[in-house]
Amino acid sequence: MKRYFNNTYFQLLIAGLISLLVYFLMPGEGSNQAKLTASMITLMAVLWITEAIPIPVTSLIPLFFLPLIGVASINEVSPYYARSIVFLFLGGFLLALGLQKSGIHKRIALHIVHKIGTKPARIVLGFMIATGFLSMWISNTASVMVMLPVGLSVLNQAEAHGLEGKNLQNFGLGVMLGMAYAADIGGMATIVGTPPNLVFIEMFHEMFPKAPEVSFIDWMLMGLPISIVFMASGWWLLVKVIFPVREKNTFGGSEAINDQLVALGGLRRDEIFAGLIFAVTALLWMTGSDIKFESFTLHGWRSLLGVEGLGDAGVAILMASILFMIPSKDREGQYLLEWRMTEKVPWGILLLFGGGFAMAFGFEQSGLNDVVGAAFSTLNVSSPIVAVAFINTILTFLTEITSNTAMTNLILPVLGEAAVSLQIDPRILMIPATLSASCAFMMPIASPTQAIVFGSGYVPIRKMMMAGIWFNVLGIILVTTVFLVLGQLILGIDISVVPDWMN
Repeated sequence: MKRYFNNTYFQLLIAGLISLLVYFLMPGEGSNQAKLTASMITLMAVLWITEAIPIPVTSLIPLFFLPLIGVASINEVSPYYARSIVFLFLGGFLLALGLQKSGIHKRIALHIVHKIGTKPARIVLGFMIATGFLSMWISNTASVMVMLPVGLSVLNQAEAHGLEGKNLQNFGLGVMLGMAYAADIGGMATIVGTPPNLVFIEMFHEMFPKAPEVSFIDWMLMGLPISIVFMASGWWLLVKVIFPVREKNTFGGSEAINDQLVALGGLRRDEIFAGLIFAVTALLWMTGSDIKFESFTLHGWRSLLGVEGLGDAGVAILMASILFMIPSKDREGQYLLEWRMTEKVPWGILLLFGGGFAMAFGFEQSGLNDVVGAAFSTLNVSSPIVAVAFINTILTFLTEITSNTAMTNLILPVLGEAAVSLQIDPRILMIPATLSASCAFMMPIASPTQAIVFGSGYVPIRKMMMAGIWFNVLGIILVTTVFLVLGQLILGIDISVVPDWMN
C-alpha cells in the first residue's frame, strides 16, 4: 500500500481532487476567479507538502495559472519573482559562502560554542536569544540573515566533530528553526519589530481617533512578556520534545574547543577581509532604518545620507559583490569568492520566494481577500474570549499562505467594525489578530525567515510542518491567554465595558 501513496501520479491526483473540492466548497458570493485562486493555493500547498514534484517547480504555478484564469497577466505576475527579498536572500547566502571559503566560519563557530557551552540545547537557546533580540529592532529577515552564516558554521563544526545521524539532523533543525521562529517571536515584542504591529497602530488610531494612544512602551510592556514566554516554551518544545539531541556534548567538551582554537593560530588575511565584509554588512543592516520612539527618532544611515531607496537587499548584493573583487592570499590566482563556487547557493529557494509572493498577489487580485473579509464581518460569538481564540486560530493559519502585512491590512478594519457591532473594545479583537499574524510557523512561504532557513538544506518541509503545528497551537494559546491578562493590566481593557471613545 505504501508504494501507492509514494507514487507521484497518485499524489498529483489527490492534490487535484482536494483543490477541486475547495472550489466547490467556496461560498457562492465569491467570484469564479476567487474560487479558482483558492483552488490554486490549495493545489500548491498540497504539492509543497507531498513534494510530488520539486518544490521550485510547484512555485512556478502562479506564472501560468493566474494569467490562465484572467486574474493577472504574466507581466503583472512575473515581477513577484524578483522582489527585493529574493536578492536579500541571494546576497546573504553569497556572504555566508565567502565566510566559509575564507575559513573564518570555523573560528566564529568555535568561539560561540566556547562562550555558550557545548550542550546542544544551550547552543540552540543562544541562537534564539540573539536572533530574537535583533528582530525587536531590525527586520525579522535581516536578523536571520545576520545569524545564518554563524549557524551554518556551528553545524558544520558539529558534523566535523562526529555528530551524525538523527542527532545531527535534530541539532540542525533546532538551530535553524530556532532562529527562524525566534525572529518572528521577537518581532512581536515592539511596535517596530514587524510591519503588522505598525499597521495596527496606524489603523486603530485612524478608525478610533478618540481612543487612548497605544504608545511604544505600552506595546512593549504587553508584547515583550508574550515574546519571552513564547520563546522560552518554544525552545523547550524544540530541544526536548520535537527534535531532542541525545549527545550531551556536541563538540567534545571545553578542553577540546580550547585545543582547536589554539591550533587555528592567528587570523589569516582571507579571514580578516571576509569577516570584515560580513561585519560591515551586518552593521549596515542593523543601522539602516529609522527607529521611532515616543519622544524622538533614532535616524538610520539611509535617511541621514538621503539613500532611502537602498534597502537591505541592495546592501547584501553590494557587499557580496566585493567578495568577487578581493584577491585571495590562500588560493593563488583566485578571489575570496569565485562564481563557480556559487553552485552551492540553493537557487530553487529563490523560486519558492517568488511563488509565495505571487500567490499572495493572486489572493488579493482575485477578490479572495474580500471573501475572507466578508466571513469575518459576520463574526458573532457568545463571548469576547471565544472571539479572541477564534480570531487567533483563523489568522494564524491564514498567514501560512499569504503575507502577514497584507492580511492585517485586510482584516483589522473588518474586526474594528465587528467590535462596534458586538459592542466590545476593538483592541480585544484587533491586537490579538495583529500578534497572531506573526505566528504562522508551518510553511516556508509563511514567512521569509522560514524560507531562508529552509534554503539552508537542514530543514525538510515536512519537518518544518511537524514543528510548525506545535508552534502554531502554542502561539494561539499564549497570545489568547497572555493578552487577556496583560491587556487589562497594561492597556486597561475591560471585556465587560464598552469604551466611551468607541462610538
